[in-house]
Amino acid sequence: MKSALINSFGNIEEIIIGEIDIPLLKKDELLIEVYAAGLNPKDILIRKGKFKVLTGSRFPQQIGFEISGVVKDANNSTKYKKGDRIFGMINGWKGRCCSEYLNILENELYYMPKNISFEEASGVSLVGQTVLQALRDRANMQRGYKVCINGASGGVGTLAIQIAKDLGGEVTAITSYRNMDFCKSLGADHVVDYTKKDITKLDEKFDVFFDVFGNYSLKRISEILNKNGRYVTTIPKMGIFKEEFLNFFRRKKSKLIIVKSRSEDLKWLCDKIEKGKIKPVVDKIFPLVDIRMAQKYIESKRAKGKVIIKIKDNNTALDL
Repeated sequence: MKSALINSFGNIEEIIIGEIDIPLLKKDELLIEVYAAGLNPKDILIRKGKFKVLTGSRFPQQIGFEISGVVKDANNSTKYKKGDRIFGMINGWKGRCCSEYLNILENELYYMPKNISFEEASGVSLVGQTVLQALRDRANMQRGYKVCINGASGGVGTLAIQIAKDLGGEVTAITSYRNMDFCKSLGADHVVDYTKKDITKLDEKFDVFFDVFGNYSLKRISEILNKNGRYVTTIPKMGIFKEEFLNFFRRKKSKLIIVKSRSEDLKWLCDKIEKGKIKPVVDKIFPLVDIRMAQKYIESKRAKGKVIIKIKDNNTALDL
């Protein structure tokens, strides 16, 4: 089968499309024919060797952590059968989603929402679960909370606006002037242009500061947090571990979200999408052969929503 691979840590020239064996299934795994895969900044950081302690240094390594597709072999599953449309995310640090076939654990996937395409579904599972677990679980978000989202126009941010609103929040989106109207269209109550305003000196006080870009810290934004406020980030820098230790001694807390794929959270996302509460945002779709261009586009930090790799054709949505 065809698969996107990296031959060593480095720049995008290390990415190739190679031929590897279709994976053999272990207990509780299903074989998925992949229709589309979502790319994420995590893929770029891994390719650059930022997490080599977790990925190991044996090559070639495959790419990608979130997919949509069709069950090819249900492997005696009592829940899924051959032909079921699914979406999901693999846990851990060894990607393998930008391939024609994928082995995945049953608890890392769920039935695909019926009212969206495979391309849209492939970009939901990692970012959607990141947001849900960050706001609901790590920040303990409640209805009426004031939520500030830094990096609101990217893959995580576009769903963060929508999920925060669904959870009952009042949302302030931090973005550039280019994307202010875009963020408002997703439901943001307020939009701040970071090129014109110092975010750390806003007059507003927030219950949650969700730092998608990871370029702030609890210390830097403490003055705009309420007394029991939560700073949550997706970026595992060394400083965040020190800040989490200091949580024992202060009311304002700093939290790191390390997303975990769970069927129940994917079901939550599926239900919200089918009810029209959440809509995936896809910026660009690239064929597998252009994965270098796709990763380069993510690195530009200009993406408005998700960047998707299309693996298979004929992937239209079913009507409800």
